[in-house]
Amino acid sequence: MSDFKAKEYQKENLTIVWDATKCTHAGVCVKTLPKVYNPKARPWIKQENASVAELKAQINKCPSGALSYKEA
Repeated sequence: MSDFKAKEYQKENLTIVWDATKCTHAGVCVKTLPKVYNPKARPWIKQENASVAELKAQINKCPSGALSYKEA
């Protein structure tokens, strides 16, 4: 059993959740918001580079469900 925990990134009242175990590397996130998602950078998600609305719209397009969000 893996001890992997999903990573969370905060932007205002939005918490982005990334579960690497679900990721299929379709690249939708990188193609949609390249200023936010850079797999070569650490951390690879720079949520400050997009609005909450842009982030939510992109996350809703994630085909694998690896990216999700919670609202406070």
